[in-house]
Amino acid sequence: MAMAGRIRSSVPRVVKSLMSDSLSAQRSIVERSFICPNFIDSQHSKNFSSASPPKEPKIKVPVAMFGGSGNYASALFIAAAKAKALDKVESELLDLVAATEKSPTFAQFMKDLAVPADTRVKAITEICDQAKFSEVTKNFLVVLADNGRLRHVDTIAKRFSDLTMAHRGEIKAIVTTVIPLPAEEEKELKDTLQEILGKGKKVNLEQKYSWGLVVEFGQKVFDMSIKTRAKQMERFLRDPINFDS
Repeated sequence: MAMAGRIRSSVPRVVKSLMSDSLSAQRSIVERSFICPNFIDSQHSKNFSSASPPKEPKIKVPVAMFGGSGNYASALFIAAAKAKALDKVESELLDLVAATEKSPTFAQFMKDLAVPADTRVKAITEICDQAKFSEVTKNFLVVLADNGRLRHVDTIAKRFSDLTMAHRGEIKAIVTTVIPLPAEEEKELKDTLQEILGKGKKVNLEQKYSWGLVVEFGQKVFDMSIKTRAKQMERFLRDPINFDS
């Protein structure tokens, strides 16, 4: 990805050019504006008008998420939905994750909690500016940097993608096979799963490679892998034989 390449190439220069002044006030404003987008505007306008601002339509996450990564992904989904930038934010997050996978230096920076918070914030801010990330993505990553959560960005990105897929009415089906499925068989499997889903939903097929055949679809798992069949045979051989029957 060209975007991921630009992100990786900017890391060494960013780290070397970091300044030492404190950004705590700036981080505080960014975090408040991300978590509560109306905070800054309300602070500036409260002395000029007592009228209540028009209510924004309430946005709900399409799937309940739990745990720290789930909470961050849910907050990002709401912010991106309000900005009408779900697809763009998802693409930018995936570009960032791709950059960490291809650059050991960048990956180490994202995981290293020994890096001071000011340094993390400055670096991620400049990286986002150079990559021309949206304000939603940039502000979110600044919050992660300030809270020492950049190391979880890959998990958060996956959770966020789950939310955007659910929002689009898509369901992921993971197919694990020994070799890639021929195009005709892939289409046939996708059509079958689509028929099970019915109208209003869309199957998003993802292929992985291992021994045997495993199809993970929603809460269902169809497992015909060699590993599973070997376990079934082992259980069969261990069961006592009743010669009286």
